[in-house]
Amino acid sequence: MKRLVLAMIMAVLLGSVIWQPSQQTGAVMAEQKPEAGFEAPHFTLRGLDNQTYGVAGKRDKPLVINFWASWCGPCKLEAPDLQKIAEKYGQQVDFYGINVTSNDSLEGAQAFVKQYKLTFPIPMDVTGDVANRYWIQAFPTTYLVDKQGIIRKKIIGMVEGPYLEMELKKMLEETSGPLR
Repeated sequence: MKRLVLAMIMAVLLGSVIWQPSQQTGAVMAEQKPEAGFEAPHFTLRGLDNQTYGVAGKRDKPLVINFWASWCGPCKLEAPDLQKIAEKYGQQVDFYGINVTSNDSLEGAQAFVKQYKLTFPIPMDVTGDVANRYWIQAFPTTYLVDKQGIIRKKIIGMVEGPYLEMELKKMLEETSGPLR
């Protein structure tokens, strides 16, 4: 009797190891998680310019995603550097300055964009769903996403311009060769 029970347990365990749904269908799924080494969580948001912006896997260019709020002191300090870097690398890298409007206001966001003369897209996270998907705990938080849609770097807190530029250069060199 013990052998029969043991044999049944072994058969169930062996069957569960052999049968896995992803292997049955041939599908390979990348896990979406807001951490370096994982696919960036997908989203679609409408911007201040009324255009639609999103993340959904592979891209034409790498992406900088910066989550911010107009009342955030460190966001105000880093905004000029973000704008300069966006101007310098805008042909090679996309920039999204996601305003977490659920913790801010449309008027505050508009005033911030005007004051700092931001020219890159400003998607509006009105419900806070995208901020939740990216586990935003502090403003600002910045993600560097490569052309494969994989997060390369997560930076919590204010990012200094020279550091961001160094990280962007590193990511661009790894995906397209040395920069001049």
